[in-house]
Amino acid sequence: MNDHALDGYEISADPARLDADLVHHWLSADAYWAVGRSRELHDRAVAGSLNFGLYEAGSGRQAGYARVVTDHATFAWLCDVYICRDDRGKGLGTALVEAIADHMAPCGPSRLTLATKDAHGVYEKVGFRPLVSPEQWMTLGLIDPGPVEI
Repeated sequence: MNDHALDGYEISADPARLDADLVHHWLSADAYWAVGRSRELHDRAVAGSLNFGLYEAGSGRQAGYARVVTDHATFAWLCDVYICRDDRGKGLGTALVEAIADHMAPCGPSRLTLATKDAHGVYEKVGFRPLVSPEQWMTLGLIDPGPVEI
């Protein structure tokens, strides 16, 4: 893990530490993939996921968030990765994703997947790569609006 990037910050999977109002605000107001997400939908997503918070070590102020949808054995999908605008540019996103990958590795999933429109470089630093055989993957768009416009 990039401990230098975490100087002054800590990562926790303790759900009691999450600032639910803040995380919902970040995602529903500032994350292109979740703009307009209702609080009820957000709360259900959080309840069914493994959640990680990034916090300032001294104050405890939450500075980042990510969640993993997982069965803790065979499947893991990383999503809703968000770093507070005031804390960006310090390598915290990469450090958070590294910590999540380290946390998930002993659980057994053969891969940790994600989708991103614009942060490929962040994830490549941790070792994420494009799908080797995208033709083997499929999706069922139950409420899929298609590609997100830039």
